[in-house]
Amino acid sequence: MYQLNPNLREFWRIRKPYKLLKGGRFSSKTQDAGGMAAFLARNYTVKFLCIRQFQNRIADSVYTVIKEKINQACWADEFDIGVSSIKHRTTGSEFLFYGIARNLNDIKGTEGVDICWIEEGEGLTEEQWAVIDPTIRKEGSEIWILWNPDLMTDFVQAKLPKLLGDDCVIKHINYADNPFLSDTARAKAERLKEADQESYNHIYLGQPRTNDDAAVIKFSWVEACVNAHLKLGMSLSGARAVGYDVADSGDDSNACAIFDGALCHDLDEWKAGEDELNESAMRAWAHVKGGRLIYDSIGNGAHVGSTLKAARAVQRYYKFNAAGAIINPEKEYAPKIKNKDKFENLKAQAWQDVADRMRNTFNAVTKGQKFKPSELISITGDLRKLEQLKLELSTPRKRYSKRGLDMVETKDELAKRGVASPNLADAFVMGACPHLVANGRPIRDLL
Repeated sequence: MYQLNPNLREFWRIRKPYKLLKGGRFSSKTQDAGGMAAFLARNYTVKFLCIRQFQNRIADSVYTVIKEKINQACWADEFDIGVSSIKHRTTGSEFLFYGIARNLNDIKGTEGVDICWIEEGEGLTEEQWAVIDPTIRKEGSEIWILWNPDLMTDFVQAKLPKLLGDDCVIKHINYADNPFLSDTARAKAERLKEADQESYNHIYLGQPRTNDDAAVIKFSWVEACVNAHLKLGMSLSGARAVGYDVADSGDDSNACAIFDGALCHDLDEWKAGEDELNESAMRAWAHVKGGRLIYDSIGNGAHVGSTLKAARAVQRYYKFNAAGAIINPEKEYAPKIKNKDKFENLKAQAWQDVADRMRNTFNAVTKGQKFKPSELISITGDLRKLEQLKLELSTPRKRYSKRGLDMVETKDELAKRGVASPNLADAFVMGACPHLVANGRPIRDLL
């Protein structure tokens, strides 16, 4: 007979619709869930939906773990164990197995699920969750999510617990909490601890990685920018600038980021229909107050200039064409590397500009390095939607054009990863970079 981890006993007993179990390797998460699932299937009538991001073969699923627990308990004669299904002959309990990435519509159509077990939940996206969660709607049903933390910015790590609130129980468990761990496994963990503490913390203690190596802006850099002006005792104030990201369509939102020089001190995000474009433009304009407005001029943003002109706006407002030509192409970005040899478009140039200043801020705050105020960025700590902004800024990844020049993930590319449009981040980058458009030709009414 198998044994369940006593350190998880209370976790399984708590009656909550969402059970979130995370931690490092060797912590018994999957083994314990498999044992609990087999026990429930034998004693109650339960329909299990067992899903993971990718399942090319049934052996890739938790099928193997459940079958192993049934055999260990000598219950094999009570179950019909097929090549891809498991069902209890008396209780009628059954297990279904799917890969999320290729079977989301099949999952959506599954009825009467009592327990949905999501394995390797670190890959779960917000878009997938929007389909899975309402599918599990039977009275008293539960969703179990198990994962080894990967990135701090992952949906399951950064957003989901806050979204679920008091409806979920969260447990973090590591190999030290596994009384059944073999000496061989324990030795592997301890060996890595001696060789590479950072990797040990991530792999075996389940600490999420702060930075995505592929991201244009690292999360740790953004964190360092929060109240950087206070930490450094410097004034970063200057000319007022407002970045305005115009909603494209559907669920997309409008967003503004308001800057006083290199200090972002306010955010504004709102939804509005395509019949409210003028109202949204004027809402963004209301933040300008004598400064500059830098707006996304692609798609629905194309109307902003004409709207402001019709409203007889007299201050400065500038187009930001993300796919457009870079500024100062002949100027060196780095020794012997000109802007034209580095960036494919204005978006890549602007995001890298912000990344460079955020890295400078990180080095100033954490290492005491010296920089001019114009080489830094600060974000007020009481900013509305600060956590959302930090995640959005540190999510888009660097891409390369066919010419080998730097680009930034597009909204469509982010959507394929299940990442929502980073409206606040796009507005932030525009608001932080008036110098990249102010030398161009402003669209304004000089009445």
